[in-house]
Parts: sequence; C-alpha cells; structure tokens
Amino acid sequence: MDRDSQMQVNNNNTPASEDATILVNEKGIISDSNQRACYIFGYEKDEMIGEKLNQFMPEMNLFTAKEGMIIHQYGKHRTGYDFSLFYRINAFSLGNENYYLIIFNGVKDQSRLKSQNAYHLNELVDLKYALDASTIVAFTDQKGIITYVNEKFCEVSRYSAEELIGKDHRIINSGYHTKEFMKELWRTIGNGEVWRGEVKNKAKDGSYYWVDTTIVPFLNEKGKPLKYLAIRYEITEYKQVVEELKKSVNELSDLKFALDASSIVAITDQKGTIHYVNDQFCRISKYSREELMGRDHRIINSGYHNKQFFTDLWRTIASGRVWKGEIKNRAKDGTFYWVDTTIVPFLDDHNRPYQYLAIRHEITKRKKAEEELQLMMAKIINVQEDERRRLSRELHDGIGQNLYSHLITINRLQTELNHPLLDQMQDEATEIIEELRDLSWTLRPSVLDDLGLIPAIRSYLVRYSDHSHINVHFDCYLNTRLSENKEITIYRIIQEALTNIRKYADTEEATVTIREMEDEVRVMIEDNGKGFDIHSVSRGVGLFSMEERAKAVQGNITIQSVKDSGTKIILDVPL
Repeated sequence: MDRDSQMQVNNNNTPASEDATILVNEKGIISDSNQRACYIFGYEKDEMIGEKLNQFMPEMNLFTAKEGMIIHQYGKHRTGYDFSLFYRINAFSLGNENYYLIIFNGVKDQSRLKSQNAYHLNELVDLKYALDASTIVAFTDQKGIITYVNEKFCEVSRYSAEELIGKDHRIINSGYHTKEFMKELWRTIGNGEVWRGEVKNKAKDGSYYWVDTTIVPFLNEKGKPLKYLAIRYEITEYKQVVEELKKSVNELSDLKFALDASSIVAITDQKGTIHYVNDQFCRISKYSREELMGRDHRIINSGYHNKQFFTDLWRTIASGRVWKGEIKNRAKDGTFYWVDTTIVPFLDDHNRPYQYLAIRHEITKRKKAEEELQLMMAKIINVQEDERRRLSRELHDGIGQNLYSHLITINRLQTELNHPLLDQMQDEATEIIEELRDLSWTLRPSVLDDLGLIPAIRSYLVRYSDHSHINVHFDCYLNTRLSENKEITIYRIIQEALTNIRKYADTEEATVTIREMEDEVRVMIEDNGKGFDIHSVSRGVGLFSMEERAKAVQGNITIQSVKDSGTKIILDVPL
C-alpha cells in the first residue's frame, strides 16, 4: 500500500472515491474507518475505532478470505438490519504489524441501506466475472421478466438465452411448489428484502433440477425494487442424497416397527449394559423397561447354561461375528422361557463392537415339544432294545436252530445221494444262516449285556471290518462302567456312524476313539473319506436317530465334515 493510500485511509473526510474503507489489525480490531464506512453501518467514527470487526460483519474471517477476491457477505446496521455487502481485502504491513484494508462498495441513501447496499459500475465487471464463473445468474425487471441470463443458466435449464430473454421464470416452473410458496417469495422481494430458499425447476428436456437460490432486489431512490438479481447454485445431487437419506430413515422406521411387532429386541453397549428394550422384551420377561435399563442380561439368566456356553457367545460377538443359538431365560415371576436368539455386533471405524443388537423369537412351546419327543424317543429306544433282544433270541434259538437241523439233514442226504439239488439247498441254507447271524448281530448288542461296552465294541468292529473291508482303528481309555442306557447309546451311535462310513465315505480306514474326561465320556468316530457340506445336506433318519439317542441320555453330538477331507462325529455323554 502506497503512502497516498495510507493517508487517504487515515483522513477523517470522505475520500474522493465513494468506496467505503475500514482498516483492521491482525487481531480484527478496527484501527480506522472513513466516513463512508461509518455511514454504511450507521455509527460515528469514534464508535467504531477500537471495536472488533465481527461486531459489524459477523461472517467475516480475515484469515480465510482470499486477498483481492470480491466477497459477498452480510453486514449488521446499527438499527438491526442485515444488509448485503460486496468487498475485497488488501493485506499490508506497517512496521512489525500486519493490517487489512477492507474496501466496500458505496451506497447513495439510507432508504436503500435498509435492505440492500448499492455498488458502483466499475465493480460490476469483477462481480459479473466471479458470478458467471461459479453460479447460475439471472436479472429480471420489477415484473419478473427475464432481461439477462448467463451461460450456466442456459447450461442447467437447457434453454438458449434467446428462448429465455423476455419470458418469466414460469418457463422453468416444475409445478412442485405451492402457490403460497411463490406468493411468499414475491411478497418478500417486493418489499425490498432478500429471499433465500431451495427451488425445484424443470429443464427444457423435462428433467428436474434443484437450485439453492438468493434473490436480491435492486432499489430505486424511493426504496422500491426496480429489478432483481437471482443467484443460484445447483444442488440436485445434494437433494437426491437428502431424499435417499429420508427413504433410508423411513425404511429403518418401518424395519423397527416390524421388529417391535414380531420380535423381542434389545440393544446393549460393548459391555453388555442394556440401553434399549422393546415392549415384547418387557412382556415376555415380565420386567418393566425401567427395571431393565442399565442392567445386563444376567437379570434374566436361568442358570441352565454353563459358563462355557456364555464364554463362547461373548468370544464370538466380541470378535465382530454374529452369534446364533437357543437360550433358556427366567422371567421376573420365576417362570422359564426359551428364545431363538441372533446377536449382531455393530462395529466402529476400527472394526470393534461398540454395541450389540439382540433379536429373539420365543420358542418355549417348541422346546417343550422337543423335551416330550426326547422322553418318547427314550421310551421307544428302551422298547426297541427289549424287542431286539427278544427277536435275537427267537432268531437264534428258534429259526436258527431249525435251519441248523435242516442243514444237518441235507448233509446226511448228500452222503447217500449225489444230486445237484442237494448242493443248491445246502448253499441256500448256509447263506440264510449267515444272514440271520448278521441280523441277530444287528438286533442285539452282542456281549454288551454280559461283558460290558468295550468287549461288545471290539467284537462288533471285528465283524464290521470283515464284512466292509474297512480297517477300523480302536483306541479306548475308559475305567468307569456306565449305566445300561448310556452304554447302549454309545454302542448304537458307533454302529450308525460306521454304517454311514461304509455307505457313503468311500474309504478304507476309520478310527473310533473313546476317552474318559473329568465329567464326561467323549466318543469320536472319524474317517478320511469324501466328506460333505454340512449346510447343504438335509438331516436324514440316521443323523436324527443319533441326535435323539444322545439327547435321551443328556448327551450332545457334533458333526464336523469337510468335502473331500473326511467326517468326524463327536459324542459327549455325561458320567
């Protein structure tokens, strides 16, 4: 800044130019202002010096404003009016201090100051260039007839300037806004006030677009609008995003309604503290919402599940994975209920859970039906075992003995006669006896009743290997004699598993392992055969039978299989 300019700023008289100027230091404190600036804001000079610039220009930020660039903001007049300002900033140093010279456009009279600040023709060139480069611009006369449009207006509306000049803005009216909306717009600018809002317009090709609009009235000497400047920024993409967000919010609301109507819902923080429960949760647990909020799910713990069950649950969800399972809970009145539960972790930016959503469905009736089915299966299994023993005795002692007698008779006849029919009868009798032996072996657990589980398994494995040509490795560590039902269950499940291996595994090797643990017996039947996809194969009768046998003795059975790698069946039976 040259010396003449500095003198001009410091002069209390109105400068030759009608531009208003304010000088501020780097802290934003006004050091000087000319008479025109005082006139614009409605203060005396000594009232402005020493005050913060933000008092008069709340939106001003000296450190982010680009030097020399024309900026449009709003000033605050002493009487309370907000009015439009166009200004630029020049920075310079005096000694060791930095200063900013703010140059405003001038105004001609106080009546125009009430709504908009006039500016000089020499500034319009810079202003027009800045506006044309960044915004959609249009001028209309006081009746709303378009007198000027810039290239961006034509680009967005897809009308040429010739098609727009002389028309009013109804040419791009989308029909979206109500008559009251348009009346309020015209009422505002007709009173000489600035109007701001979002408008949906229609382009020539029928497409719609949104614009963030500011309409500035230009006032005559009597304070009446003589023309209007409309400055618009296209916000179509922004509005689309807003609409999508609204749809998402509506969908979430619908989803929440559906969940609340059909499911038991709870949300907890990462420590398991309950932050939200729906009405269904309160209904089934018989606790009020106030009794549940701030507590964890131990309030409804039935004590049915062991510690390992919940350790596995928390390990799963804490790692960010979904947990699914069935849980037995206890309501406030002491009654028990079962829920089919899915717990979904919500992850933060570091993929760590910050809350959990638990969605449950009551399955108490189904679980009761399953318990009744287990009891029924246990009875059926006991009846089956008794019937197997009876049939085995009848086959062995009755039909088998008769066949032996016939075979002896045939052998005697062969010593006296040489006839092909006798040879055929001997072969058929021998074959039937072998089949009856196999059937008898299947129907009763062999020496299980007399000698115990391990000798029975060993005898069965010998016959199994002979008939199936599958070599079975047997490894057993069992010191305790189990109850009859548990031994029969282990024996029958080994039979079922090995039968499936013979039918489906396509292997020559299998392994049966029995281990006595601290409080249970673990049985594993493994093969390295074809395997299968557990999720794509339906539960057959064999698997159902094994599961029901295990449940009947409070045991648990797990099946692990990998296609082309083999299958492992794990049976755990409590001691």
